Amino acid sequence: MIAFLVVLSNSGTNNSPSTTTPPSNSTPSSTTESTTNTTSKFAHRRTYVVKTGDTLGAIAIKTGVSVSTLEDLNPGLDPQGLVAGQKLKLRE
Repeated sequence: MIAFLVVLSNSGTNNSPSTTTPPSNSTPSSTTESTTNTTSKFAHRRTYVVKTGDTLGAIAIKTGVSVSTLEDLNPGLDPQGLVAGQKLKLRE
């Protein structure tokens, strides 16, 4: 049989039970989230060149242009048939 003995010591002269304040979950007001006011590096571009592995959804996220807008601006676009090097219009 194994027994453990835990001894807590209060080295201060105050015999009242110690109280601890739980950590605060609030964020200091000086910090801000960087994602709230970010602008896409593609915001000023008129076209996007498809890269290997790109999907229409990923391009929409990267460029800040919705998938439906990309489809409207690029008639005949096959979202499943994107080819590296293909140019897509991002705006008129």
